[in-house]
This record gives sequence, structure tokens and C-alpha cells, in this order.
Amino acid sequence: MSGKAEELVEMLSPTVAALGLELLGLEYAPSSGSAMLRLYIDVEGRHVTIEDCEAVSREVSALLDVNDPIVSQYTLEVSSPGIDRPLFTPQQFARFIGEEAKLSLRLPQDGRRRLQGRIVSVDGNDVAIAEEGKDGAFVVAHDNIEKARLVPDLVALGLAPAKPGGRGESRRKRKPNGNH
Repeated sequence: MSGKAEELVEMLSPTVAALGLELLGLEYAPSSGSAMLRLYIDVEGRHVTIEDCEAVSREVSALLDVNDPIVSQYTLEVSSPGIDRPLFTPQQFARFIGEEAKLSLRLPQDGRRRLQGRIVSVDGNDVAIAEEGKDGAFVVAHDNIEKARLVPDLVALGLAPAKPGGRGESRRKRKPNGNH
């Protein structure tokens, strides 16, 4: 996160927490015309509702109006993390060890700026990602991660058909004539 984004998280987290919600992180995209500020909120034990987003939007708008940390016009969006949940902190990566994630890096590492694989460990500020078909893990300093999101398992969610021979499909081979 940028310095401004970190400043905003620090300022807004207590307000979101007072509503019984957690501010996972935010995206701040300054622009000459109108900036965009998107907050991601979550809550333990249930799904985030429209009412949660509206309450956070109201309270955060009031706080931002008083403190005025964004000098230009901006659009405020409040969102649940969704199925492709963004990951903002090493603790969030640790919570999803074993899940697949997509990362964009600030600076190239081993000639790469993008990678995708399973989160295998988090050690302090280092996140280890195991890429399919590659030995070992790709270790990235959290400070070098520009953006990260979980990759939803659409088959497990019932939103995509299983791949042949994959989970959820019969592994029985058919004879060429179609008889079993």
C-alpha cells in the first residue's frame, strides 16, 4: 500500500471497527480529475450486507469530510471482499495458506512481475507461493506485493463444471463404443 493508503487505513479502521466490522484494506487511486477510494470490509461469522456497506459509507464520508485527507474530488466505494478476496497484509496471507492467489509485484523479481500459485507459508514479511508444475516456492517480500487476490475455485463453488478426471467427475473410463 502507498503512504496515503496506509494513512487512510489508520484513520478509518477505528470508525469501521466501531460499527462491528473489519477494514481489510483499501485501494486508493489518485487522479487529476477525481480520485477513487475503495474500502474492503468484512465481518466475523456472517456475510457483509448492503446495510453494512451503507453504514460504513455514511460514517467514513463524515470522517473524511471533517479531516479532509484527500484534496481532490473522489469517489468512495465500500465493498465486501467477494470471492476473489484481495489480500493486504501478511496476516491475511497466513489466514489463507493452502489457497491459490494471484500477485502483481511492485518491482520485478527473477524477471517477473506477476505470479499465481498456492500460498504455502508466511514468515514475518515473506510470503511463499508454490506455482503449479514448478519445484520449490517463490518467496516474495510483502512490501514488494502491489496487489494480491485469492483465485476462487469455481468448481468447488459449483460455478463451473469439473474438468475431465478432476474432482466431482466419475473416473470410470468409457469404452470407445459408448458401452460401460
